[in-house]
Amino acid sequence: MKKEINSSKAPGAIGPYSQAVMAGNLIFVSGQLPINAETGEMPGDIKSQTAQSIENIKAILSEAGATLDNVLKTTVYLADMSLFGAMNEVYAEYFKAVYPARAAFAVKELPKQALVEIEVVASL
Repeated sequence: MKKEINSSKAPGAIGPYSQAVMAGNLIFVSGQLPINAETGEMPGDIKSQTAQSIENIKAILSEAGATLDNVLKTTVYLADMSLFGAMNEVYAEYFKAVYPARAAFAVKELPKQALVEIEVVASL
């Protein structure tokens, strides 16, 4: 049985999907754009956007009783691979060993012209 997870500290879904879904001990967090839930604003640079996306993920995981330490897998979508180095610097500030498995790749375009979007799978 699946359970919807929502946090008011992360931006609401902008379509027919949940912020996250929990099934058993697994938490599937939808891709998080770097939107500040309080202001509705998005920072302009990749480092700030990466941090905001991860802060949104932290808020959603917290609603499920988890932290970034529970993350097993991340997928990072970038507007351009030239942003990878700067994104990776910020990413490394949030995730510690044992690091989650990760895929990162560039896509043609992200919603709202974001530079990054990050989704995760975590386990309790």
